[in-house]
Amino acid sequence: MVKLCVLCSKNRAMIKRPKTNQPICKECFFYVFETEIHNTIVNAKLFHRGERVAIGASGGKDSTVLAHVLKVLNDRYDYGIELFLLSVDEGITGYRDDSLETVKRNQQQYELPLKIVSYADLYGWSMDEIVKEVGRKNNCTFCGVFRRQALDRGSVMLGVNHIVTGHNADDIAETILMNIFRGDIARLGRCTEIVTQGESNIRRSKPFKYTYEKEIVMYAYFKKLDYFSTECIYSPDAYRGYARTFLKDLESIRPSAIIDIIHSGEAFEIKADVKMPTPKTCKRCGYMSSNDICKACVLLEGLNRGLPQLGVGKGTDMRRIQASLSAEEGTTTARKTVQHFSQIERDAAFPEVVQPRDPALVNTPPPRMPTHLLPNDTASSKKDLTW
Repeated sequence: MVKLCVLCSKNRAMIKRPKTNQPICKECFFYVFETEIHNTIVNAKLFHRGERVAIGASGGKDSTVLAHVLKVLNDRYDYGIELFLLSVDEGITGYRDDSLETVKRNQQQYELPLKIVSYADLYGWSMDEIVKEVGRKNNCTFCGVFRRQALDRGSVMLGVNHIVTGHNADDIAETILMNIFRGDIARLGRCTEIVTQGESNIRRSKPFKYTYEKEIVMYAYFKKLDYFSTECIYSPDAYRGYARTFLKDLESIRPSAIIDIIHSGEAFEIKADVKMPTPKTCKRCGYMSSNDICKACVLLEGLNRGLPQLGVGKGTDMRRIQASLSAEEGTTTARKTVQHFSQIERDAAFPEVVQPRDPALVNTPPPRMPTHLLPNDTASSKKDLTW
């Protein structure tokens, strides 16, 4: 017997929606997926008419779907915003060089200006070089810190004051778990916020805050979007992977576990007598920091000194390093390692179109096969076990 969509009661159901377990048709899935994101944007008042917004684009499923959906919703609901693609080239051979080709194709497909900034230009180090120095145990610490600053620096060059990222509900739930496991109260309070803003005055928002990763994969699959499906070659040993595995086990038992964890994180309250970090500005680069010298400058100093583990850690050792570098400021031996944030100049013109390479010369893995497809709706019976 043919099962009908529970929403329209007309079309044959093709999908068992991961978020609600409802059998629905493809057209209704597109509608509820896009409408829920629109409602998130409206309820959180994410955009203002005339705003210039940069989409953090990596070429992966999340940022590709985000770029597609924001362009569709901007046209449909007349947000009145100007969209840009902003990518960071970390310098990871065999991964980022190929995924950036996807971003270049997205630039043409969605007709959005693209700006690419690189670690090599900003910091003088690529991730391949950093991994050779630090190994694979703490390399994600360097990449995460450097990428955050690189996005803000690229935004200043573009003249935008708002960055949207493809962080989805699974990512946020994982971050909540990680901060609980580490006892990181300061980050626990921030990680559930849909909009954050620091000393750089650049807003960051997450339109996919309540959007399941499985539904993003499903949307990209049925819309036939062009994205890069391979994970970073340096990430398998990352701490986040263990939180992800734990979360997927919970989701298999209780699909609402992801949203439940997010709502629990939102409900956390920090006692008034708990000492929280005081926002400061880095004395070296002018970026927001909780110390006199920001984490990026500490990590960069360690690399330049041949002591890559210098800034990896926290507590007494970390404070001693911060104090040492702060004391060096103003002396003749102090070394300028990165351009001061206040000296970054806005690009005089729109970014030029970056032509992608011939697809035949680029390693582009096939897209992920979504789960939760109802029988006879896919030619392949092989399940995606990466979840």
